[in-house]
Amino acid sequence: MGDLEIGELGGSAVDGHAQRLGEHSVFVNTLCIERDSMYPSCVPKLWASTIETHRQEVRSAVVEATAKLIADHGFKSVTMSAIAHDAGIGRATLYKYFPDVDEILAAWHEEQVADHVERLRAIGEQPGRAVERLRRVLSAYAEIRQRSARHAGDSDLVASLHGSSGMPEQIGRLRPVVEELIGQAADVGDVRRDVPASELAVFALAALVGTALVPGRAAAERLVTITLDAMSPGPLEGVLGGT
Repeated sequence: MGDLEIGELGGSAVDGHAQRLGEHSVFVNTLCIERDSMYPSCVPKLWASTIETHRQEVRSAVVEATAKLIADHGFKSVTMSAIAHDAGIGRATLYKYFPDVDEILAAWHEEQVADHVERLRAIGEQPGRAVERLRRVLSAYAEIRQRSARHAGDSDLVASLHGSSGMPEQIGRLRPVVEELIGQAADVGDVRRDVPASELAVFALAALVGTALVPGRAAAERLVTITLDAMSPGPLEGVLGGT
């Protein structure tokens, strides 16, 4: 059933998996001999499911170890040796899953963005007027930007993850959450209607990127207020000539 699967079970942290998979291997071989039994057609699925579960557990352990290294010691602490040690696996096993640190950081970054999207979505679904929920979402986004900046450590590495190429993608992932709230607020007259909600969402998120550079929550909240004021209906509504 392949040296690859068995080889991937190296490392002290996954010895238990190896033992369990070894037991499954005996079970599989027994059923392969008894070809007339009622179960042989299910055996490959059982094996594949066990292997896939193990792989996901190892990947999760690697990403979790990377996140802890970043939180405790900054980006400069992230090396293949350190990650393998903290994840409880051998370096050879780690290289079977990720070719280098950049790939691990990309996986970590993807999980971070996904968590941020879900957090903002949950905040946006809380009770209250749409414009109030919009403020809470934008405030949470500003907090995320500031926290990311505090834990950054290595500016060159941060630029590679959050720089000019990554920021539009991040805004694009968050935009639907903000856009929906802006649309709801516009429907009741709390947000200007002469600019599409999709454009206002991009404006709001881009405007608050700079909260990573201001000190303290009070400064970030002032920028949130300015951003909301710019989207509020008022004397300037309609100056842009509509859509």
